[in-house]
Amino acid sequence: MDKRNFAFGRVNFIMMAVSMLIVVVGFILMSGGSSDEHQFNPEIFSTMRVKVAPIVCFIGFVSMICAIMIKPKDAGSNETTTHGETAE
Repeated sequence: MDKRNFAFGRVNFIMMAVSMLIVVVGFILMSGGSSDEHQFNPEIFSTMRVKVAPIVCFIGFVSMICAIMIKPKDAGSNETTTHGETAE
């Protein structure tokens, strides 16, 4: 199977993996202890869980969209012909 038949290139897959890792880190930052019926835990309103983690997730989702939208470079196409003339 030719590499030209793939919708995504190697760079796309690497960027998607990094983006997914960023999203997972964002969700891990959101997790933590919770309040129960007997005790209130004010840590649920911490800055990291309310502001930082959603921003990290948003950056991961936007970078995932960018990774999908970037067109892979064709290794087989070049701008010159065999005689050194430029293709028009």
